[in-house]
Amino acid sequence: MIPRYSRPEMVALWTPETRFRIWFEIEAHAASAMAAIGMIPEDAARTIWDKGSAATFDVERIDEIERTTKHDVIAFLTHVAEIVGPEARFLHQGLTSSDVLDTALAVQLNRASAILLADIDRLLAAFKARAIEHKDTITIGRSHGIHAEPTTFGLKMAEAYAEFDRARTRLVAAQAEIATCAMSGAIGTFANIDPRVEAYVADKLGLSIEPVSTQVIPRDRHAMFFATLGVIASSIERIATEIRHLQRTEVLEAEEYFSPGQKGSSAMPHKRNPVLSENLTGLARLVRGMVTPALENVALWHERDISHSSVERMIGPDATVTLDFALNRLTGLIEKLLVYPETMRANLDLLGGLHNSQRVLLALTQAGLSREASYAAVQRNAMEVWRHRGDRTGLFSRLLKADPEVAAKLSAEAIDAMFDDGYHLKHVDTIFARVFGR
Repeated sequence: MIPRYSRPEMVALWTPETRFRIWFEIEAHAASAMAAIGMIPEDAARTIWDKGSAATFDVERIDEIERTTKHDVIAFLTHVAEIVGPEARFLHQGLTSSDVLDTALAVQLNRASAILLADIDRLLAAFKARAIEHKDTITIGRSHGIHAEPTTFGLKMAEAYAEFDRARTRLVAAQAEIATCAMSGAIGTFANIDPRVEAYVADKLGLSIEPVSTQVIPRDRHAMFFATLGVIASSIERIATEIRHLQRTEVLEAEEYFSPGQKGSSAMPHKRNPVLSENLTGLARLVRGMVTPALENVALWHERDISHSSVERMIGPDATVTLDFALNRLTGLIEKLLVYPETMRANLDLLGGLHNSQRVLLALTQAGLSREASYAAVQRNAMEVWRHRGDRTGLFSRLLKADPEVAAKLSAEAIDAMFDDGYHLKHVDTIFARVFGR
């Protein structure tokens, strides 16, 4: 987590100050619940809230105490006692450290999810706007990087919209799964704390209760959460890779916005590089790299060990901060993306109509030629176009008309009719209605 790839709102969620404030709220809410059921005096709970709410927790002091205690929660509680006074003895009654740590992590991941969902909403709006703008902008589709059949640039954007709409649905589910509160004490049996305390704290923090915990919240929840972030990162990389290919000099159907004063190379002044897309590819790798440790955290020893702890202290902030930055960078990239319909048209025509080969194949089969013979007839003429090194304009159509086997089944007029590109786009409106509901 470095400033270059960080945004302030998400970073603030993971600062020590925020973490200790959440810890205090967990402990204070628990004290209020205990007072309500007679476990501790009500005036003690009020004092804890009054003095703790007004305090600024001293991170350096807590770190100083921890250097002796070698235990972060005890160091925090010791510092709170310095602020609250004698009533602090009623804090942490029947709790264990994981009750505070795991519940606090749930709060942080829940809040991080809200930020990420807002990021996705902005990205969806960008994809939708560009999809509508270029709904009818014809471009060649590619499979294996090779010209296939036409599509539209709007459909590319609609596909991206649908992909991130699915990402949003997954993240909503992951957020709900991760947002659980455990205040069940050592080993999770509630031996020294009433389950009503857990329910009260969960309600105050906007969490659900963990149905059954050990000494920790089960880590399959966290594994699912970080796996979801990894899938979102992969979707970001897919879009970034598409833009990188479209910006290649030989293609140049779209490119990243190049701002006044921007420089592409320290050596070559002519360069306009897809640096944002390449950056997004790298950031996606980082987020995905945090998924495997989260999966490995699921298998803890018996009711608890702390092998997961060091992992989560790093991947919690790093994954959410990095993904937050990447989503916002991608949104800006899409909003400002330069699109070149004329180049798309020129590239579409580059192979002299070969993108209509399937339509000719189907017409020959419908005219009575076997599929094998139809394929062979179309392919031999298509290969001749591939081998031609001059202007290919209209070449495929001319070759088909001159082929005796093809001409015996299809008239010249029929062949000409098969080179209408509108044929390929007749269901664009149907796809848009499926994606955008209109």
